[in-house]
Amino acid sequence: MQIKIKLRILFIILIAAVCYGISASMGVNPRIPTLIGGCITAVVVIMEISFSRISVRKLIAGGIGLGGGVVIANLLAYPLLLIEPLKLSAPFILLVINLIGAGAGLTIALNKTRELFDLFFYLIGKKSQVVIRGGRKLLDTSVIIDGRIVELCETGFIEGVLVIPQFILTEVQQIADSPSSIKRTRGKRGLDIVNKLQNQAIVPVEIVDKDFPQITEVDSKLLELAKSTGAKILTNDYNLKKVAKIQDVLVLNINELATSLKPVLLPGERLRINILKEGENPNQGVAYLDDGTMVVVEGGKRHIGKETEVTVTSVLQTTTGKMIFTEIKGENERKKAEKRRNKPKS
Repeated sequence: MQIKIKLRILFIILIAAVCYGISASMGVNPRIPTLIGGCITAVVVIMEISFSRISVRKLIAGGIGLGGGVVIANLLAYPLLLIEPLKLSAPFILLVINLIGAGAGLTIALNKTRELFDLFFYLIGKKSQVVIRGGRKLLDTSVIIDGRIVELCETGFIEGVLVIPQFILTEVQQIADSPSSIKRTRGKRGLDIVNKLQNQAIVPVEIVDKDFPQITEVDSKLLELAKSTGAKILTNDYNLKKVAKIQDVLVLNINELATSLKPVLLPGERLRINILKEGENPNQGVAYLDDGTMVVVEGGKRHIGKETEVTVTSVLQTTTGKMIFTEIKGENERKKAEKRRNKPKS
């Protein structure tokens, strides 16, 4: 990044020096041409830096909006200029109306980029409209290894095009070739998932070769690719989502989706669970739902290893997930009956 900044500064100085040399050789005072040349070059460099951070879709939409705004502004301006009192101020009026029209067209196009592309693809074909409506989604390594993306595709909840960058595939392959047996298993699973994604016919899958050699970290490459293409990122990495939010990149986290889809259990509802082990407190048992949610069972110690019906007493949401507190069905009634039997008669 520092090298790029130095090169841009050197370019501005070089253009200013050329302007100085040309004006001096022509016998003109070189200060003004040098200043103008340096300022114009600086403006061009600033525009180049700004445009490099904008996606191609927004650049196209901005160009269309800018052109459309100027055309409409001129159509509105010329009838006004036919009015006799306004003819003297015609250049000024034309300039102001063109600036307003260009600014309005650019702003509307940038804010309505998706709708603009939707309209365009609707005109050339409905199939293309479906693809652009769903958008492009970049898969990161965590989502590929996780594997749930295949089931999501098969259910039809994922729309658009799934894009797998080549540098992500390379990272998955490196994990598959790792000396660690655990990493090797994860990597091989990731390669199998890529194969399954390519074989399913519901969501199109595309592998792109675009890379950023100057960037070494894979997550940073993914963010740069998302910014340059206007695509969303599919991930399970919470930290990647935080960084992406700072850089104004849209991220879809499958773990968050799974959490939001967990069934809501209310006190009084009943479950059938298999109690697996003792809890932290005396007489407690612990079980797990299919999605991994921990269930704490009061009085469940004596039911370990058995499938038991329990009643939900409360639900606790923590930073790491959800915990459900339950008791053995009929336990309260049993305790009350026992108290009544043990209560001394007066």
